[in-house]
Amino acid sequence: MLERKYLFPRVIEMNYQAGRRLGVNVYLLDGGNEFLLIDIGYLDTVEEIIELIRRMDFNLSTCKMIIATHADADHIQGLARAKEILKTKTAAHPLSVAPLESADEVQTYASIKAQGIELPLTPCKIDILLNEGDTIAVGDLRLKVWHTPGHTPGHLSFKMGNLLFSGDNIYKDSCVGVIDAHHGSNLPHFIDSLKRILRDDAEFLLPSHGPVFRRDPRIIQKAINRLTQYQSMADFGTCATSWPLLDEWERDVCEGRMPEFGQA
Repeated sequence: MLERKYLFPRVIEMNYQAGRRLGVNVYLLDGGNEFLLIDIGYLDTVEEIIELIRRMDFNLSTCKMIIATHADADHIQGLARAKEILKTKTAAHPLSVAPLESADEVQTYASIKAQGIELPLTPCKIDILLNEGDTIAVGDLRLKVWHTPGHTPGHLSFKMGNLLFSGDNIYKDSCVGVIDAHHGSNLPHFIDSLKRILRDDAEFLLPSHGPVFRRDPRIIQKAINRLTQYQSMADFGTCATSWPLLDEWERDVCEGRMPEFGQA
């Protein structure tokens, strides 16, 4: 039997368990008589992850579900294969169902032609819909479902005691998940989700990328301040809610004000 490396009581993160970077963080919640997985990551690491779970002496048939925090390819490329091997159910927010079940290459970021990224994606049937306020029972553990949109429309987080599985909302360096129109990102929603995390009493945040960290209001507020600015910056295209410079220029044009340096 392989020694189980618990990050917190009943929580194993598979990168730490493997002792190497697998890609996205994959959390195993040990409910005693059953377990579940939060995200599964890339297709090429699925069998390694499942073999690690088997070697830790978990009964694979007791996998209650695999949850997709959202529909990004780096989180779910291996979802269909893991579901097949574990013979388990898959769960996601209703707004993540369409890209997951259709294997939408653009919305899931599986295909970014300009950067030469082409990840094969297999459609995956979602069995369980998770909505805001739902409770997931796994053995004697209970997870509260949070709908935290912004990075993607169907992004989910999960509260368990003093832990918040925060997905791609916030990382230890105050960075956040990718903001992109093709992705369905929404800056006001993202800010609202971050403010919710800021108000919460969780002691630790368990993100989908990088290290787990103690919740620090300064880290979260820094991201909120930055995204608040992004709302009025052309850099973020249709994800921005306004562009004050363009509004000011339009007023000048409509009111006949010419730039002073352009006048003879």
